[in-house]
Amino acid sequence: MQNLRSLIYNFIVWVSVLLYAPLSLLTFPLPARARFAFISKWGRVQVRLAKLICGLDYRVEGRERLPARPAIIMAKHQSTWETFAFQEIFPPHVWVLKRELLWVPLFGWALALLRPVAIDRGSGKQAIQQLIEQGRERLQAGYCVVVFPEGTRMPPRTRGRYKLGGAVLASATGYPVVPVAHNAGSFWPRRGFLKRAGTIRVVIGPTIESQGRSAEEIRQIAESWIEGTMQELEDQSPPAK
Repeated sequence: MQNLRSLIYNFIVWVSVLLYAPLSLLTFPLPARARFAFISKWGRVQVRLAKLICGLDYRVEGRERLPARPAIIMAKHQSTWETFAFQEIFPPHVWVLKRELLWVPLFGWALALLRPVAIDRGSGKQAIQQLIEQGRERLQAGYCVVVFPEGTRMPPRTRGRYKLGGAVLASATGYPVVPVAHNAGSFWPRRGFLKRAGTIRVVIGPTIESQGRSAEEIRQIAESWIEGTMQELEDQSPPAK
């Protein structure tokens, strides 16, 4: 039965993106906040459909820890689920991503309207400068910046190398860092077809003030909290399939 539910859900996701992306392109004359409100609604709908069709719900712990001002959200990346759900959980935000994603027909074009921090990962030090310049501009405009410090989706109970990018942005701009852990990968595998029923836990950690701290110190604090919390979450999660 769960296989059938997952099939129906996946079909709806792909059909809906083909319909919604062209509509999103029509929002280009609107102010940035209006574009975000319209385009991000697609992701929020997918989260609710996952609950309705697949029985996949979530709960947020530590929401009161979110600062009142823009921040750099450094989060674990395990699945597609968090890219949908974060649009419902967090204030208006942009992602740090590789610029090649913006070249994908329809999807990438609509993504570009959200003004992500799009960097050329192959340009070395220039990529860091792009991150600082674009990230600073988005933060000053009132957006949070979401960074997946491992750079790619990691299976449950594994850890990638935490890169310095998000921490460099925090150290250079003085904006705080909010670490986030979740166990979405135990229910929505990164390359798996099956969406498992259950409740994903999203835990928002204590704000890390960046002023007076080096990028390496910020990275270490964020990584320590995220991975420590991940161990607790995954000890209580069903085994990944």
